[in-house]
Amino acid sequence: MITVNNLTKKYPNQVALNDITTTFPAHQTTAILGPSGSGKSTLLRSLNLLELPTSGEMILDDLQLAFNQVISNQTILKVRQQFGMVFQEKALFTHLDVLHNLTEGLIHVKKLTKAVANQQALKLLEQFEMTELANRFPYQLSGGQQQRIAIIRALAMQPKYLLLDEPTSALDPELEAQVLRILRSLAEQNTSMVIVTHNMAFARQVADRILFIDHGNLGYQGDTENFFTSDNPRIQQFLGAMTF
Repeated sequence: MITVNNLTKKYPNQVALNDITTTFPAHQTTAILGPSGSGKSTLLRSLNLLELPTSGEMILDDLQLAFNQVISNQTILKVRQQFGMVFQEKALFTHLDVLHNLTEGLIHVKKLTKAVANQQALKLLEQFEMTELANRFPYQLSGGQQQRIAIIRALAMQPKYLLLDEPTSALDPELEAQVLRILRSLAEQNTSMVIVTHNMAFARQVADRILFIDHGNLGYQGDTENFFTSDNPRIQQFLGAMTF
């Protein structure tokens, strides 16, 4: 369980997050929704301290962080080790083939032997029916394949939580569907995931709970179906803008 209390992130000319208090349950999928520029990605990146909040606190299992104090590099590293992060950009190592992309962190961070790392990586590729891609380089993959490998690479590190920042936004609908299928599979396996997405159909189908962020404020947190059937005017306006 991740708990954030009174989380605030201020920039010189903007309040990106305003007094956010919420939870991210383990073994569930939480979707963060909201208009562009509302603070969704800032909230996601605050969880693994890619963004350092201005104030508030975060409780990650038995670790408690107060953001009005200096957070040491050792603590930042300890927090980040709990998370796998997948960005909009695939960000694979272009000079390495797929297998080496998956084993790089296992060998240099987890300190596994090359043989064990290869075994674990190949097992993941087999699990997601992508073994044939093991020896290909990123330029030989489609955008959907690259993003699926990025997700598998994050999973290879066995994080407690998987964070995904609009992982399909740069893909066409066909490639997006490929990535969404792997995320649906992970959700069905009760993987702990937090996803920023603009895909309302996916969020409604897969998410256990919804956070709605609007201009840095938390406008809704709770059950997925209750969000999509809400009579709240702002939520109705947001969902209505998604149809045309």
